[in-house]
Amino acid sequence: MRAACAAGLAGTAMAAGAQVIALAPEVKLPNVEVITTTPLPGSGVALSKLPANAQVFTGRDLRLQRAGNLTEFLEQNATSITVNAAQGNPYQPDINFRGFTASPLLGTPQAISVFFDGVRINEPFGDAVNWDLIPQSAIASIQLIPGSNPAFGLNTLGGAIALYSKRGATEYPNAPGGALTASGGSFGRRTLLVETGGKHGAWDWFVTANDARDSGWAEHNASRVRQGFAKVGWQDERSDIELSLSGADNRLAATQTLPLSFPDIRQAYTYPDQNINRATLVALKASHALTETLLLSGNAYGRDYTNRSVSSNVNANFGPADPVQAFNDASTIAQRSQGLGVQLAHTAPLGGRANKLVLGVSVDAGRARFSRASQEAAFGADRGAVGTGAFQTDTDADSSTRHLGAFVSDSLDLDERWTLTLAGRLNRADVRIEDRSGTAPELNGTHRFTRFNPAIGLNFNPSRALTLYVGYAEGMRAPTAIELTCADPNAPCKLPNNFLADPPLKKIVSQTFEVGGRGKLGDATTWSLALFRTDLKDDLQFVSSNGVALNAGYFQNVGTTRRQGLEAGASTRLGTATVTLRYNFIDARYLTGFVENSPSNSSADANGAISVKRGDRIPSIPRHALKARLEMNLTAPWSIAANLQIASAQYARGDENNLDASGRVPGYALLNLDTRYQVSPKLQLFARVDNVFNRRYANFGVLGDNVFTGASMGFDPANARAEQFRGNGTPRGAWAGVHYAFD
Repeated sequence: MRAACAAGLAGTAMAAGAQVIALAPEVKLPNVEVITTTPLPGSGVALSKLPANAQVFTGRDLRLQRAGNLTEFLEQNATSITVNAAQGNPYQPDINFRGFTASPLLGTPQAISVFFDGVRINEPFGDAVNWDLIPQSAIASIQLIPGSNPAFGLNTLGGAIALYSKRGATEYPNAPGGALTASGGSFGRRTLLVETGGKHGAWDWFVTANDARDSGWAEHNASRVRQGFAKVGWQDERSDIELSLSGADNRLAATQTLPLSFPDIRQAYTYPDQNINRATLVALKASHALTETLLLSGNAYGRDYTNRSVSSNVNANFGPADPVQAFNDASTIAQRSQGLGVQLAHTAPLGGRANKLVLGVSVDAGRARFSRASQEAAFGADRGAVGTGAFQTDTDADSSTRHLGAFVSDSLDLDERWTLTLAGRLNRADVRIEDRSGTAPELNGTHRFTRFNPAIGLNFNPSRALTLYVGYAEGMRAPTAIELTCADPNAPCKLPNNFLADPPLKKIVSQTFEVGGRGKLGDATTWSLALFRTDLKDDLQFVSSNGVALNAGYFQNVGTTRRQGLEAGASTRLGTATVTLRYNFIDARYLTGFVENSPSNSSADANGAISVKRGDRIPSIPRHALKARLEMNLTAPWSIAANLQIASAQYARGDENNLDASGRVPGYALLNLDTRYQVSPKLQLFARVDNVFNRRYANFGVLGDNVFTGASMGFDPANARAEQFRGNGTPRGAWAGVHYAFD
């Protein structure tokens, strides 16, 4: 019975020489890497039976490198992940996975599902992902599951990122304990982290909190991030229950993108641009072994999230008839979401062959109230937008979403070497929009999107050291409320946007094909190789109306797009050193021609339109990326490591036809160092240096009109100049700290 329960009950543990994701942390499982195949517990399968190039990172990996935040760690380590600094704050990047995006920025069409302990944390309003709300110090493991896996539900077009939290029984299995970590360094950054946990009988607990503050590497991009997490669990041989509470209270300022003519990358184009994010999540997760082969599991959650933002924007209509230079736009998004999922896993043999059948249903519902007000403003000498009047409310609306899903997956061993995987999910998404102002009744309406998404995979394991696989899967994303109300090119929206009665949008359907292999060479070397192709039908894109900023434009379906490529990775031990190499090639193109508005593009016609042709490359996606890490244990207590990041050039947004005279945003290469010295079993000193050679680089670009062309870059819209604006990367920074473990 204990083995049956261990095969299904969820958490995170390390087996000897392998990373294991399972629910019974005190049980030692076989030396097998288990990957989750649905958000709910009890659905994991051995990596050798998964028809996809999944990646796993542990809390130990996070602790060793001491990256500034979760997204920095993913950028420096995960295959096929790159980052866009679209907002100029290190806690608010776009994460691109195989050319698909999970972003906090409204206006970026989302295509990655993100889960924390089985709870989908894509926001109901816009499907955005606020990375700063995830309590990094609570993370026990990270799983990246690529492709259109239907079991993960809506928005899993390019893949899913599943995060799992720590637990007292695994972190402190022998006796209660804790740790205190403090660090400081460049840009005025200082962090303090504390955690404690333990186990007593069937009960265990874990609590962590962190406070991070910095002045920002540029002007007007300071951050204050406060996160907390607490979990209590109970477990016996048949059941496992976890109740957790997490929260965040953050204040983040941004610098926007800068035109190439600005010599100092530490300046802001305009300011203020600030987000205040607050969130609370309560989640209950449970599993119970009904029989030796039947496991019932589920989760339930409630989440509150509030965003208050202020952004400064140039008045695109400035002139004699409209002498207002700028607007300060203030918005509030208040969201409440809740959900429930139930799953039944059956592991009895089928026809004498090992088989795992999983059936499940889920419902996720969210409600958001959006209000927006604008204030007339004038620019000061440093391009700060100083208000000249009172804020006037121009938008007040409600939106609600409800996602229903029913899924099935089955993993059947055809014989000792072949495994067949079948899966499917029926999705239904309902979106309702309601005007609260009484002045825009045309907004009121409902939208429904429904589809069944299938998947099939086949694995071949001729030996324990080699796995070959092939897989096909489909996924779906429904347009969000913010997209449905901002789809008219004749009435572009600001984001957070004015809600309008716009043309309907179509759901996006993905089709992913993948073939690959992975294995071991001796005891010291592992490798993986994958070829993939994902086509999106009726892909959705945010089209900038004037290019000056990222927050004005409209959404439109642009036909079929394709992202295809190759992933290769290898890791080996050479004496006291470990070398890891990860490379990816991503070819992302439009397969359907369309016309869009991009007046800052040098190839635009007299009306500001450009023609995007079949075969043009999709912006913001580097074709090549290479990541290498070398870790060396110099002595028993001292180790040092280096991370190398290389990314090729990319096209800027607004240059979808690849013809703008500014060309591409150049590629870059960065070197980062980290080191640790174990003074005693309880005391560790650590340090890291990012961008060692202080390279000036950018990982994002957008076309726009620079209106600050006067003396000392003063406001001069009469002589506005079309330029490429870039999201510049962080200059060299160094930090050091201490980690102390206590009983």
